[in-house]
Amino acid sequence: MAEPAAGRLRLLGLTGGIASGKSTVARMLQELGAAVIDADQVARDVVEPGEPALAEIARRWPEAVGPDGRLDRRRLGRRVFTHPEELVELEQITHPRIRERIRQRIAALAAGTVPPGGARVVVVEAALLLEQGRRWLPFEQIWSVWCDRQEQLRRIHARDDLSDQEAERRMAAQLPPEEMRRRADVVIDNSDGLERTRAQVEAAWKRFLESAPGGAGADR
Repeated sequence: MAEPAAGRLRLLGLTGGIASGKSTVARMLQELGAAVIDADQVARDVVEPGEPALAEIARRWPEAVGPDGRLDRRRLGRRVFTHPEELVELEQITHPRIRERIRQRIAALAAGTVPPGGARVVVVEAALLLEQGRRWLPFEQIWSVWCDRQEQLRRIHARDDLSDQEAERRMAAQLPPEEMRRRADVVIDNSDGLERTRAQVEAAWKRFLESAPGGAGADR
């Protein structure tokens, strides 16, 4: 397989609906040699005690911060997902900081100061990547992970212990799966077992590495 040009990072965006299997695909890409930046983990980092975002959240939603000074994500989530205008407020607090932290992480990888220093492909795994606009980073391609809606709901219940109503609200806050599929350069169907998913990921990864850096997807 062709290798990325020396000294240059190639950026790949990975998205998909809640409980679609983004993290599973991200792990597969990591095994194939990519460096993965998990935007959800970055989102957790920027609301740690002492972070400016947490101070802003505490002023706006004091009930969402526990006695230990840490954010109660479940309580805050239940609040903002039933009040869409407040979800917008929360995103205005957190999203600029998340994007900046991701840019810093990419810069550190490019400089070789953060393991794995030798990785030349960086995958940014982010649920709202398409909603935020793909131009905020020069992604060569965006991959969307998809699964059947009933399977998605089953996974949400098993993983997050949410009611049907709460699960539906979380799903409604994202782009419809059909729109994600339309906007993505590559769609990974994660509905039918890990082996089939892995085969799709490996084939798409091979095509990505063999394509010219800075392909058509980066200009959308």
